Order: sequence, then structure tokens, then C-alpha cells
Amino acid sequence: MTSSRRHHLKSLMLQIATKMLEDEKKEVAAAKEAYIAENCPPPDLSGDMAALTEVCKKLHMAIDKIDEERYDIEAKVQKVNKEIEDLKLKVVDLAGVKKPALKKVRMSADAMLKALLGSKHTVNMDLRANLKQVKKETKEEPTEAIGDWRKNIEDKADRKKMFESS
Repeated sequence: MTSSRRHHLKSLMLQIATKMLEDEKKEVAAAKEAYIAENCPPPDLSGDMAALTEVCKKLHMAIDKIDEERYDIEAKVQKVNKEIEDLKLKVVDLAGVKKPALKKVRMSADAMLKALLGSKHTVNMDLRANLKQVKKETKEEPTEAIGDWRKNIEDKADRKKMFESS
């Protein structure tokens, strides 16, 4: 099917749909007028002032009665909606919340603390910086020890000569 044909069919469908919507609106309006004519006859406005005030009082009483019924129905609806919400919460509590599987995250201790405490708290977790620095003590060996070592070798060399000469 070509694009122009598809476009033409689409526009025809839209025209038919708009016509159907207009007809439906007219039907709803006609049904509303028929219901009002059937259930609400036009008031009889002929007569003297006392008769008109009596008609107004009847209309006000009917309006008050309808408002009370509407208020009662709204209260019932709110109560039922609250019960539905409570039941939904109970269902969730009974079913329990499923905990997702934890993922392995590579994060330094500093980054983890910054994420937990927020950016205003800067805690340094460099443990090596907190250690006390100890200076290594160097033992000074007397130079006599070096002399002793050389003397020992010379003594051993003298022994070797003694064994060789015999």
C-alpha cells in the first residue's frame, strides 16, 4: 500500500471517528433532557406571591435533602477508600518486601563514608596518617669491632701458616 493511500485511509477514519463522537454527544444530551423532562416537571410559576414562596421552600428542602445524601455518600466512599488502602498495606506486610540481591561494589572507605554522611562531613580514613611515627634508632658499632674482625682473620691466617710449616 502506498503512503498516499495509507494517509487517505487514515484521514477517512479520523473523519468517521469525529462524526461518531459528535453523534454520541448529541445522544447523551438528548438522554439528559429526556430524563430531566420525565423526572423534573417544570415548576408552576402562575399564582400569587405566597404560592411562589411555597414552591421556593419546597425546592430548598429538596436541595437540602439531596445535599445531605451526597455528603453521606461521600463519607461512605472515603471510609471504603481508607479501608482499601489499609487492606493493601496489610497485603504488602503479609507478603513481605523482597530484598534485591546485593551487588559487589568497589569503593574506598573515604568514598563510602562520604556517601553515607554526605558531602559536608569529610572524614579521612587514611589509617597510615593516623599512626604515630617512630624514628628508627641506629646502633653505632664501635670501630674496634671492625678491627677485631680483621685481627681474627689475621690470627686464623697465622694458624694456617703454623699447620703448613709443620
